[in-house]
Order: sequence, then C-alpha cells, then structure tokens
Amino acid sequence: EWEERQKTRQEEMQAVSQALSVLSNDDAHDTFTKTFNPALLQRSSDDRRSRAFGVLKMAARRLRSPKLSILAGRVRLDAFTRVKQAIDDMVAQLLKEKEDEVKHKDFCVDETNSNQLQTEKKEREKATITAKVEDLEMTIEELGKTIEALKKEIAETQVQLKRAGEDRELENKDFQTTVADQQETQRLLKQAVQVLQSFYSKQAASAALLQLGSAQDPMGPAPPAGFAKYEKSAAGGSVISLLEQIIADAKAMEADATKAEEDAQKAYEAFVQESNASVEAANQDIINKSGAKSEAEVDLVSVKESKAGVEVELEQLSNYNAQLHSSCDFIMKNFELRQTARDQEIEALQQAKAILSGADF
Repeated sequence: EWEERQKTRQEEMQAVSQALSVLSNDDAHDTFTKTFNPALLQRSSDDRRSRAFGVLKMAARRLRSPKLSILAGRVRLDAFTRVKQAIDDMVAQLLKEKEDEVKHKDFCVDETNSNQLQTEKKEREKATITAKVEDLEMTIEELGKTIEALKKEIAETQVQLKRAGEDRELENKDFQTTVADQQETQRLLKQAVQVLQSFYSKQAASAALLQLGSAQDPMGPAPPAGFAKYEKSAAGGSVISLLEQIIADAKAMEADATKAEEDAQKAYEAFVQESNASVEAANQDIINKSGAKSEAEVDLVSVKESKAGVEVELEQLSNYNAQLHSSCDFIMKNFELRQTARDQEIEALQQAKAILSGADF
C-alpha cells in the first residue's frame, strides 16, 4: 500500500511539474501580459509573492527546514524565474534524496537480513565445531588414561612375573632340599636295614649249627652258668619292618614332592606364558591407542583452527552488524517520517511555484 501511495504521489508531482512548466514558459507569460492589465498584474505579482512566501515559511516552520526558510526569503527578493528555478532544483534534490533513501533502506533491510542469516549459520557451525572439539578432547583424555592404565598393568604384570620367578626359585630349592633329605633318609635307613638283616641272618645260621650239633650229641656241653638258651629276638623283625615302612614313606614323600614340583613348574610356565601374552597384547593395545590418540590430536588442532576461523568470521559479522546499526537504525526508525516530510516539502514547493505561476488556491 505504501509503495502504491508513493507511486501515485510521484505521478501527481510529475503532473503538477509539467502543468507548472506549461504555465511558466515564456509564451504563457507573454499571453498573460497581453491578456491582463499591467497594474493588476503588478498587484497580483505582489500578492503571489506574499502567498508563496507564506506557504514556504509555514512549511519551513512545520518541517523545521532551513532550506525552505531560505527559499521563502528569496521569494520576496528574486525574480520569479530564478525563484521557480530554485524551487525546481530543490524539488529535484528532494526527489533524489527520497530515491537514495529508499535505496539505502532496501540496502539496510537486505544486508541486515543477510547478516543475520550468515551469523545464525556461523553460530550453528561454531556449535558443531565446539561439540567436535569437546568430543576430541574427551577422546584424547580417555585414550591417555587407558594408555596409562595399560602401562601400569604391564608394570604390575612384570612385577608379578618377577615375584613368581623368585617364588618358583625358592620352591625349587625347597624341593631339592626335600628330595635330598628324603633320599638321604632312605639311604641311611636302607643301610640300617641291611645291617640288621645281616646280623639276623648270621644269628639264624648260628642257631642252625647249634641245632645240628645237638642232634649229633644230645647231651652236648651244657651252657655256661648264667646263660640261657639263645633264641631269635621277636623285636628284631618289627624294627626292620618299621624301618622299611619309614623308607616307603620317604619314597612316597619324595614322589609327592616331585609331583608337586612338576605341577608347580607347569603352573609357573603357564603363568609366564599367559603373562607374556597379556603384556604383548597390552603393548599392542598401547601402540594402537597411541596412534588413535595422535590422530585425534592432529584432528583437534585442525578443528580448533576451523573454530578460530569461524570465530573470526563471527566477529567480522558482528562488527559489520554494528556498522549496519550505525548506518541504518536512524533511517529504518524514521524512514516513513522522513519520506512524509520530504513529500510535504515537495508539496509546499510545488504549491509555492504554482502560486508564483498564477495559480489560485
């Protein structure tokens, strides 16, 4: 609606200007001079000056326009032709100002909208990049913690391997001592059994000879006084049996110790194998995660550079927005008022020119 009104007003002003041009050209002036009485024309001229002055002066006060005030003074002093030319020049200037201000307003609207859209786009881009920065920083932190945990795990495993080796060495020494003790025990007990068995074998042979002699000489010599007849001790067999049982127990203990040593050695070897595999896997994991961490750190540098670039663009957009506000706020806020004021100035100028050209209002 406003654009339609502007268009109508422009057409109206053009029509009035054309009509004034027709009325104010030299031919029309000569015709008017011949047609009207000179004395009347003089009085009419003074009256027109006064009326045109009043129109311009009133408009100057109402619109607070120094230019109109100056032009009103010229109406009283200058010839009509010069005054009307000045009016035409001022109207042209006001029309040009109106056109420039419309263009400036359109520029402000377009640039403000464009600035807002670009700012919103960059803000979204910054938010996306900021989230990526935070994600990369978190990833780097978590990878760093995981790598440190793996290193501690490797160190702990190596400590356990060392302790297991030391324990295995001590267990083996105990085993060697136990076996040696049991074997020595068996050796000593076997010697004792052999001694006893040898003794009892000799005694058995002697007893057999005595029995043979008695058979040949039943009355044989009598045993010395105080000696009873020799008989094999019943406890001797028990002692040998006991020693033989102890030897068997010693062999059993040696066998148990040997079996325990073999089991312990197998368990140690399995532990060493598993621990080494665990350390190898942890080292490989450290290599992989260190690579991932390095890549993330490179990406972080790149993303931070992108973020810095976006922040610079946002700062530039903000600065430009401030420039737009400085250049446009007054125009945007007072556009209608200023356009209306110029229309009123143009209307007053055209009315004054019409009065100077003989129009009656």
